[in-house]
Amino acid sequence: MEISENKKAYWQANVKLLFFCLAIWFTVSFGFGIILVDVLNHISLGGYPLGFWFAQQGSIYTFIALIFFYTWKMNKIDKQFDVHEE
Repeated sequence: MEISENKKAYWQANVKLLFFCLAIWFTVSFGFGIILVDVLNHISLGGYPLGFWFAQQGSIYTFIALIFFYTWKMNKIDKQFDVHEE
């Protein structure tokens, strides 16, 4: 069974968006919260070291924002490829 070019393009757009969101999530949670924590702790946010803030709350806020961004962007992609729900 052959997959149409439109389906391939839709899937590629979906995977590209997914990897983009995962890269941001990984950078914020693992990069800022673990790897760069010592560098970021020299900066304060609300009285707390920035590295600590990213490890405790920043990664959660970023994850929630990514959920809304992914939903918004997938709705646009669905409309672009005419697979949206009415």
